[in-house]
Amino acid sequence: MPLALVTGATSGIGGAFADRLARTGHDLILVARTRHHLERQAEALSRRTGVRVETLPADLATTEGCLLVEHRLTTGRPVDLLVNNAGIMLDKPFPQNDIAAEELVLSVNIRAVLRLTHAVLHGMVERGEGRVLNVASFSALGPGGLATTYPASKSWVLAFTESVGRSAHVRNSGVRVMALLPGFTRTELFDRAGVDPLNLPRWMWLRADHVAVSALRDLDRGRTVSVPSLRYKVVAWGLRHLPRALLLPLCWDFSSPSRMWTGGRK
Repeated sequence: MPLALVTGATSGIGGAFADRLARTGHDLILVARTRHHLERQAEALSRRTGVRVETLPADLATTEGCLLVEHRLTTGRPVDLLVNNAGIMLDKPFPQNDIAAEELVLSVNIRAVLRLTHAVLHGMVERGEGRVLNVASFSALGPGGLATTYPASKSWVLAFTESVGRSAHVRNSGVRVMALLPGFTRTELFDRAGVDPLNLPRWMWLRADHVAVSALRDLDRGRTVSVPSLRYKVVAWGLRHLPRALLLPLCWDFSSPSRMWTGGRK
């Protein structure tokens, strides 16, 4: 059986990846901060699907937490698929956040992705097989959310993934590296960030299980960037190609969340 390691694995998109991978015959290593949640999920997945599930409690905002996961990625049974899903979004606009909180976002959304990908990729290239899936966001493509550093952090994930994944060294080895750009998905990430679903049109919300299935299908097809659903493919095209002057009035200003499309205007 192939072995997959999933970060942020106890809920949302990470939980959906763990469930889907278990159903398709992958043994799992689940990474999250809370041991209790990890053990409960591991027991449920193993009982339901019969796969082997390891748990690895680690806080990826810290160097120590990253080192724990890096050690597992470089020792023991080789990991065939790394899913860098763990991410943070703050519930206040940038000027109102403590700088330590902003640095925490960058540590999880950027530094952990960099370190874990670096740890796993050398062995994959040497073996001539393996896959890395980095979860970014459709907002990585352009001005989608104002007053927050979250889109900027995901822009880094997208640029990093495309740079590594399209390189001859990786591509010629048979290893695949892909960025996932989901739209608004019903997960705890947005709940913790205080995003009220009522402020968004119903059509904008995706289901986490649909996102995971679509992403794994695109990964099997060898794509470097995956955008789930036709609606967000249209949004992604617009963010990539339309002039910024047309896009800015359509941005969601997180400093004024009760007004969905404000472009920074009151």
